[in-house]
Amino acid sequence: MFFFFHTLIDKMTKHFDRLTYDNKLILAPMVRVGTLPMRLLALRYGADIVYTEELIDWKFLKSVRIVNEALGTIDYIDKSDGTVVFRTCNEEKDRVVVQMGTCDPQRALKVAKMIENDIAGIDINMGCPKEFSLKGGMGAALLTQPEKAKAILTTLVQNVNIPITCKIRVFENAERTISLVKELASTGISAIAVHGRTKQERPQHLNRNSTIKAVAQEVDIPVIANGGSREIDRYNDILAFKKSCGASSVMVARAAESNCSIFCKSGVKDLEVVIKDYLKLAIEYDNSPSNTKYCVQNMLKELQETPRGKKFLECQTLEQICSIWGLGEFCRKKQLEFQSKGMLGRREVTPDMFTDRPNKKIKMQDDDHDVFQLKCAFIRVNFAKDIDLPKSKLITYCGRNKIKVPTYQIIHENKLFRAVATLEGRKYSSTYWEKNKRFAEQGAALACCVGLGLIDKQSLIDDGSILE
Repeated sequence: MFFFFHTLIDKMTKHFDRLTYDNKLILAPMVRVGTLPMRLLALRYGADIVYTEELIDWKFLKSVRIVNEALGTIDYIDKSDGTVVFRTCNEEKDRVVVQMGTCDPQRALKVAKMIENDIAGIDINMGCPKEFSLKGGMGAALLTQPEKAKAILTTLVQNVNIPITCKIRVFENAERTISLVKELASTGISAIAVHGRTKQERPQHLNRNSTIKAVAQEVDIPVIANGGSREIDRYNDILAFKKSCGASSVMVARAAESNCSIFCKSGVKDLEVVIKDYLKLAIEYDNSPSNTKYCVQNMLKELQETPRGKKFLECQTLEQICSIWGLGEFCRKKQLEFQSKGMLGRREVTPDMFTDRPNKKIKMQDDDHDVFQLKCAFIRVNFAKDIDLPKSKLITYCGRNKIKVPTYQIIHENKLFRAVATLEGRKYSSTYWEKNKRFAEQGAALACCVGLGLIDKQSLIDDGSILE
């Protein structure tokens, strides 16, 4: 993943076109799916509003806002490891809603003030049934704590300049659901999304459309119906679900996750077209390989078992993924273009990049020789067999030459790792920081292999381990 790190100098601007929730088709918040490429794809296919995946308040508070001029985006970057917490752009600015996971009014407000000028609205997640959310007092835990839920919403409504909404799940008892919705609506929120299942129910259970309809008849704010993906195979099904629920708008999750062209009035597009459209956006906005792969997997489903699907599953880099669909060269050219504009690779993110302290150098003993450093990444899929791994190659080399195997020194800063391999008094290291100790050691071993001539540097350029 590539970033351009730029000091924030732009002034915050007000939103002149306030988002409304009447008669809208909405991409629902989905874990790991609601990132920028998928949101833009949904908008281009016909969605009116797009929600991010749930983003936890403290993740935002640990981030820094960056103007990414190379991509034309605003990035919120985790200061501990350089990963993107949230990325957005002008194309979605007036239509993107950040769904926040929170259990604290003041913490939620701090985040809201950070991001309100980059987005169209904020939604508070009050429906997630996952253990992580429940233990943290977030998501569906707020359904049984109405006073806390109201405090969060009231604090945001009174202090933020963009619409505030929330998303809930229903109770077994429709009257209890209506009572809660009325209380939440009293805070001044702009709309409420209702998933027609209880927190115990899962997609195989029928959606309680009648409960959503009963809620919609009892409140004056727009009600967004959610949970109908079992009933939705085409665009007209969305409209039928809306009518069944008596709702103002519809929020689509799983049907859009499988094929985002569900929002197209002209009909669902061929999956090949959808995947290519998605990958082009992933390339243009430098989406992480792991997230891109996850989203494509959700589109492929059982097609992952085909020969091409299995080849796809072996991919580790964005270029490798895109090559499966004939977009590898386009991806590589774009990455080189981003690099020429000054963006740094994900592994070039250093632990002190977002602080004022000077760069930390690897500590060496006074009598150590200079370190042979190479700007190379360890990409696991490029090594078909364990015996081909850089560390394995060094062990074989040492055995053949009857010398001691290398030792590895680990440097751990925040969530990042680097390693230095020492072989016969000479030190070798990759300049990249990795996210785990194992890859850091392999990176150092890779540099050592190149230094010893065991691996040709050009081969690393060819397979994407070195981008030049």
